[in-house]
Order: sequence, then C-alpha cells, then structure tokens
Amino acid sequence: MEFERGINYYELDGMNVVHHSNYIRYMEEARIYLLDKIGLPYKKIDDNGIMIPVLEVHYKYKSPARFGDTISIKVEITEFDGIKMKIKYEIKNKADGKLLGIGETSHCFTNSNMRPISLKKVNKEFYDVFENELKK
Repeated sequence: MEFERGINYYELDGMNVVHHSNYIRYMEEARIYLLDKIGLPYKKIDDNGIMIPVLEVHYKYKSPARFGDTISIKVEITEFDGIKMKIKYEIKNKADGKLLGIGETSHCFTNSNMRPISLKKVNKEFYDVFENELKK
C-alpha cells in the first residue's frame, strides 16, 4: 500500500532538509493510512478498547527530502501473530523514485490499561482483518 504526502517548510532543519525526527512522524501517518484502508480506522480500534503501542522504531536514512517534494511511503505489515506485529516502510521521492530511507516499527496489542492482549481472543473480527492483510 502506498501513502503520499508533501513536504512542508516547517518540517525543515537548519540545513534546509527535512529534520530527521519527521521521518518517524511520516511512518506513523502511513501506518494510520494503512489501518484506514484495510477497514480498521484507528478510532474504531480505540473505540473497541484496543491500543497498538509502538515497541520499537528503526529507520535508516539514505537521502534527504526537501521542501516542495512529495514523498511516497510503501507501508506493509510483515509480521502478525495477534499479540504483536511489525510494519515495514520504504520512503521514496515521488518525482524521481530515489530511496530516502527504510524503516520498521514493532507493536503489540493492549487493552486500555496497557495490558497485552491476544487479538484473536479479544476481537476475532479485527484479528481476521490483520491476518488477511498479512497474506497479501
């Protein structure tokens, strides 16, 4: 799945390139977009008392984005077992296809008290959606 967004001037650092911290935000935007597109908007997940906190974030910078660029983020679920999941990101400059970086986030599923849960036991419908997305 691909998510696109433009680069805003306020996202730049003193070197006139996107500040490194923003790439983590871009991955979150892409993740929220993915959830929406697979039929599980985060609000629906939250309304069902389920949370998906981030356990780890990794990002390898390859090339900077600049003001006026449009970036394309390929986002996909690479691992899912109903308790934890991993999501991979590949960020490119849309205009020339240049790879800007690759990343990965690890997550777990919890209840509203931040206690780990098995999605298969707590919400089989959501479990099936994630499982089907992983198989694509």
